[in-house]
Amino acid sequence: MLLNLKECKICFPIFQKHPNLVYLDSASSTQTPQTVLDAVNDYYINYRANIHRGLYDLSGTATQKYEEARKTVGKFISASSKEIVFTSGTTHGLNLLASGVQNTLQPGDNIVLTEMEHHANLIPWQKIAKKKGMELRFIPMNREQRTGNSYELGVSDIENLIDEKTKIVSFTLVSNTLGTINPAEEIIARAKKIGAITIVDAAQAMAHMPIDVKILDCDFMVFSGHKMYGPTGIGVLYGKKERLEALEPFFYGGDMVRSVSYEDATWADVPEKFEGGTPNIAGAIGLGAAVEFIQSTGFDKIQNHETQLTNKLINQLNSIPDARIIGLNSEEKRIGVVSFLLKDIHPHDVAEILNRDQVCVRTGHHCTMPLMKKLGLPGTVRASVGIYNTEDDIDKLFASLARVMAVFK
Repeated sequence: MLLNLKECKICFPIFQKHPNLVYLDSASSTQTPQTVLDAVNDYYINYRANIHRGLYDLSGTATQKYEEARKTVGKFISASSKEIVFTSGTTHGLNLLASGVQNTLQPGDNIVLTEMEHHANLIPWQKIAKKKGMELRFIPMNREQRTGNSYELGVSDIENLIDEKTKIVSFTLVSNTLGTINPAEEIIARAKKIGAITIVDAAQAMAHMPIDVKILDCDFMVFSGHKMYGPTGIGVLYGKKERLEALEPFFYGGDMVRSVSYEDATWADVPEKFEGGTPNIAGAIGLGAAVEFIQSTGFDKIQNHETQLTNKLINQLNSIPDARIIGLNSEEKRIGVVSFLLKDIHPHDVAEILNRDQVCVRTGHHCTMPLMKKLGLPGTVRASVGIYNTEDDIDKLFASLARVMAVFK
């Protein structure tokens, strides 16, 4: 149990290696705690073997640990282990879904997304819509008279956009660019009324808030391990069992088959049906350890800690006359992902000077190029917090931003 999040950095070896590092890019990838590294190393050192088919002890142990990780992840989001498919990440999961549902779609149907989507939840649906002669619709952001954008979705538009021709509703739970928490329950409730399939991109939310798929009642959900203190190259596709059973597989090969002849093949039961080939065994085990790390810390502590840091970050940005926050101007309805601009200074120039002070932020369009174009921006500076950040990190960020301002005065 982590009793004091102010001392949380000791759990992450990278901060011992780089004691002056101010890491404010958790929205891109979080750092990895020692417990997760230990779990991955334990696999490689003590029971490295392939899973499911080996009739020897090492393989049996690897299979047991892999399936225990599946159960751990399932319980984390209130799902059955049979509803958890291991993928390489959110992008893999979304492409799997787009491919798997396409045979159920017809010309004239429509797919509803939002204006905030990451490219991973946009391009697969663009391709399917063009292939099938379907319409893509986007839930817009509300207009706000003073700034032009409220940076929240227009809930009143949901009713009209999701209609009897809507077959897929796929949306981000939290914007990776704006930090906005979207009204998932309202979107899903409307989609259910007309029988549309609902898909939630929870990549940006999973490390920051509790998520219960039974309460959300979504059909599918996707997320990535590397954004929740886990390894890279591992992710999760959650699906209601009956939805997964109806879905066509995306990869074909070993371990996803029931029987094979020279002429045909049948598929294994879910979730193995979607895990063709040797999976990322170490990654799955590491993801299970990451979930246990988050659970041992507790979401109450995580949310309180990150809200304090987000408030400090927003308040200090608001105290700079030449700073402009691109997103909600309070901690409500948002997480600790804060995009901003500094005067007319290009975001890349800001990041370069910050880097000299070992302050890590992200710049650019954040894989939301259509959103940036809509906002009329070339990109933003994005600072995002994790459980290892402290108020001292925020102070160091603003000390470095003062140097940026001095260079471009």
